[in-house]
Amino acid sequence: MKQLFTLLFSALLPLLLTAQKPRILITTDIGGDPDDQQSLVRLMVYTNEFDIEGLISSAAGTPGELKKEIIRPKLIEEIIHGYEQVYPNLIRHDKNFISPARLLSVVKKGSPHRGWDQVGEGKDTEGSDWIIQMADKKDSRPLNICLFGGQTDLAQALWKVKNTRSEKAYHKFISKVRVFDIDDQDKIFKQLFAAHPSLFYILSKAPLTEDKRNGVYRGIYLGGDESLTSLQWLKTNVLENHGPLGQLYPQKTWTAPNPYGAMKEGDTPSWFYFLENGLNNPEHPEHGGWGGRYIKNDAGYFNDATSRFEDEPDARATVYRWRDDFQRDFAARMDWCVNDYHQANHRPVVSVNGSSEKAPLIIRGKPGETIYFDASASTDPDGDEHGYEWIFYAQAGGYHGPLPQLNAAGAKASMLMPSLSPGVSLHLILKVTDNGTPALTGYKRITIGTK
Repeated sequence: MKQLFTLLFSALLPLLLTAQKPRILITTDIGGDPDDQQSLVRLMVYTNEFDIEGLISSAAGTPGELKKEIIRPKLIEEIIHGYEQVYPNLIRHDKNFISPARLLSVVKKGSPHRGWDQVGEGKDTEGSDWIIQMADKKDSRPLNICLFGGQTDLAQALWKVKNTRSEKAYHKFISKVRVFDIDDQDKIFKQLFAAHPSLFYILSKAPLTEDKRNGVYRGIYLGGDESLTSLQWLKTNVLENHGPLGQLYPQKTWTAPNPYGAMKEGDTPSWFYFLENGLNNPEHPEHGGWGGRYIKNDAGYFNDATSRFEDEPDARATVYRWRDDFQRDFAARMDWCVNDYHQANHRPVVSVNGSSEKAPLIIRGKPGETIYFDASASTDPDGDEHGYEWIFYAQAGGYHGPLPQLNAAGAKASMLMPSLSPGVSLHLILKVTDNGTPALTGYKRITIGTK
């Protein structure tokens, strides 16, 4: 039976491959805290989900962390060479994995210096020029820039465009760029956004009045079940018996108050945010997903949102509530590095009311009307059995009223349409989890609004 499902899935694969993937460009301060290497190792087993347009080595470490101002592009290349050794096995699972040669071609050198005084005439770098070239590329998709570090290279690119092009051309350029910034590492966000206030910008950073460890992005390793970040978990699922790429994953970093001191990956939420998995919706930071949830403030950019999870208000919960899912997903992909297709697990494909696209399903109804949901057309590429979990995510749509009763029985559910205020929607998340090893979860977000 499993082989039959695999044959059917293989027949559909050419159709699935036609979907456009998100474009991402990463600037990384690799060479300081090893969590950058951790995030890049994980990214390597997700290259099939993205078009990776740039891997820019920016000033290494955090300000003051290192004795010298340097960049470390060789560390990026080392990880790609590890990926190169498992690439032949990865493409047995998905032909969309990016070739190692392509990845090496987009490794670029940024500035070893950081700060607003490094922005302006004569400050161009290979990295800043590459950002401009990729944003100018004839492509209808936005360029999603993930700032592990290296705001300075982005700021220089924006400065050059603003000062060498017409106002119309500058605004056209800005409209093609989306930025996810981890913690304002170069400490120039205030000047950068003041200079470019129409930029789509997410700043994941704890408020200045709070402990810096309260930032949303830190939910990747803080809060929830932290045992999933332990060295033992890494040994079982990444480091041992998973090929040369897994062996490059650094085993120790600073994670306090997480007691394990192993997995941190503080930069992973920046690209998690743009991962189209049926849950995330990159057009709407307020919807939430693996990369966290963010709300637009009066200044015009998006910052950390707080959610309640298991009755605890914690901004980090917008990430760690999904940790069990994304860690099992990572573990499965590391299995792909060494196992044949039939010996590994693959995520279910979720379909609700005939919609199996990764974009949200939008449903409109009138108050008091019964809304029906049917996910019985959901499939599993391995032929595994799967279960269904229907979850309201009220904060995502700004709904603050009592949740309607959801009548759910396996693949089918129904509810009475509540009365919604203008501009408010109710978000229902369907999780479909298979019984493979490790168990994997597919998602479908349903956005419910008033007719």
